[in-house]
Amino acid sequence: MGTPLGDFIRAKRDSIQPESLGLPDRGRRRSPGLRRLDLATRAGISVEYLTRIEQGRDRNPSVAVVNALADALSLNAPERNHLRYLAKITGGVCSAHAQPTPPRRDVRPPVLETLRLLEPGIAMVTNRLGDVLAHTSGYASVTRGTGLLDTDTPNLTHYVFTDARARTFFADWDDVADEQAFDLWLGPSIENSEWFSRELAPAAGPDFTRRLNRHVVPRRGTLRLNHPSGYALRLLRETLTLSPDTQQLVVFLPADEGTARAVDQLRHRPHGPLRAIS
Repeated sequence: MGTPLGDFIRAKRDSIQPESLGLPDRGRRRSPGLRRLDLATRAGISVEYLTRIEQGRDRNPSVAVVNALADALSLNAPERNHLRYLAKITGGVCSAHAQPTPPRRDVRPPVLETLRLLEPGIAMVTNRLGDVLAHTSGYASVTRGTGLLDTDTPNLTHYVFTDARARTFFADWDDVADEQAFDLWLGPSIENSEWFSRELAPAAGPDFTRRLNRHVVPRRGTLRLNHPSGYALRLLRETLTLSPDTQQLVVFLPADEGTARAVDQLRHRPHGPLRAIS
């Protein structure tokens, strides 16, 4: 049985063309990308050891080996951080044996007051599992009519993968889907992520599972939205981690004058006040 660490290494190896690393083309291969032999040689480990790591038969590679693999795969900084995090999960530093429990949903009063100060801007409080815990009226304006906030406990990840309207609302749906799947690995605990994945996977189908297991570190560029009213919105995102709550405050800013005007029009439509979702 594989492991998150092995899955990530194998996925990255398959995505790398040998020529990009200055390696010769060795002809036909059974699978795309970099051969195990080439990666093992670059990392200074045996092919047998690399195979054990990829297949989940060795779950405790040393820090030196993990760093050597990161160098051999030419990982960027976010990818290196993710590789180290997956090594901790695989090695049991983040226990996966405790009884999974849903993450806390309450938002501290100072955070709610911060949201009030951001009115009528576009902002929300969320967690790595995608729960929308509180939001401004501005956030309600740009999501009105999309179905995202229609439930008592809205969840962005569930919406992206199970609501057909999401594929129209998010102009770059594939990128957003990768973001939401990736963030489950960064949840408040591996237990919570696994709990949510078991709840979501049957409804979301194989596309969700595929994205979750390929460990693509998202770019998180400009968010492009197709609002049901006909406006095309381009929003910049600023994300602030709220310690120790494992929650995030996300502020959305118009990326251009056209978006600023559209947002102003949407704000002047009837809307509700700041909403905290319990």
